[in-house]
Amino acid sequence: MTMTGKTALVTGGSRGIGKAICLELARRGANVVVNYAGNADGAEAVAAACRAMGVQSMTVQANVADSAACSDMVKQVVAQFERLDILVCNAGITRDNLALMIKDEDFDAVLDTNLKGAFYCMKAAYRPMMKQKYGRIVALSSVVGLRGNAGQANYAASKAGLIGMSKSFAKELAGRNVTINLVAPGFIETDMTDALPESAHAALNASVPMGHPGTPVDVANAVCFFAEASSGYITGQVLCVDGGMAV
Repeated sequence: MTMTGKTALVTGGSRGIGKAICLELARRGANVVVNYAGNADGAEAVAAACRAMGVQSMTVQANVADSAACSDMVKQVVAQFERLDILVCNAGITRDNLALMIKDEDFDAVLDTNLKGAFYCMKAAYRPMMKQKYGRIVALSSVVGLRGNAGQANYAASKAGLIGMSKSFAKELAGRNVTINLVAPGFIETDMTDALPESAHAALNASVPMGHPGTPVDVANAVCFFAEASSGYITGQVLCVDGGMAV
């Protein structure tokens, strides 16, 4: 229970990787706030699972692409728990297409959620973490942000931008014992990948030197590494959880 007494906010925590992160944080003793955009039932199920592990947990609805909503969400967390120790910027969307075919609104939607959404959440957490002289911020980038990927120019831009932005926050907050790091997943088994045809699965597995996809728990463990108090001398770093894809 290495995070006992800490309070964590996870955006996009109602399913997939976000859900795994919430559960792993709770298993390690953190109180968990599960953010969701539209999946209220899923978020409440995750919060209930966290409470079953003996921690406090609540849900907060907010569209991270809305600056005011992010600010209000952090204020709710601080009002309930009196502090915010861990912020995990996990919420993200895709609007995949060949670059020639990407509509302006689809490019904007991906950057609004994946990049600006993380900015709004980090900005909202900036002052409370700075005042308490403690914080752990972890952003979910992607191997695509490091390598690019055909059909994902908008997604790659958002995830690459997230790296530069997080490093900038890391430099600003380092003197206040607030760290900002990133986890970059590769091919991870989720509901989204389960829906892919077998041929697509085979092609993806072939691109992974380890020969198989990772799991949401693999990503959650990396997030929790950065979220630990003991990782306080690590900031501005990107940890790939990708079976060797980015090597």
